[in-house]
Amino acid sequence: MKKAYRIKKNEEFQQVFKRGKSFANRQLVLYYLKNDEQSHFRVGLSVSKKIGIAVVRNQIKRYLRQALHELDDAIDQRYDLVIIARKPTKDMDFHQIKKSLTHVLSKSKIMTNDKKSKI
Repeated sequence: MKKAYRIKKNEEFQQVFKRGKSFANRQLVLYYLKNDEQSHFRVGLSVSKKIGIAVVRNQIKRYLRQALHELDDAIDQRYDLVIIARKPTKDMDFHQIKKSLTHVLSKSKIMTNDKKSKI
């Protein structure tokens, strides 16, 4: 994922939290805000220190970025997304995290229907 497609600034995170909607499952929380002016979705990742040491937190973020990269074509491009990892993610492998992310994105109707069947 290109760095231009990441949310890094606190103001951008707060805007998604305050004006956006959210959906969650046991592993992930997704906040999303529609932004018709952009050509590609942007993502901010948050993994708390409560989840584990830096190695574990960075691994979870790598898994999430890779899952987003693989689901890129299926995601509606007009959204700002903030994904917050919960404690159960520390014991999950890549495929479990991808499945959980797919669940959250599809339930929030951010994934386009014609692409879901390929996943």
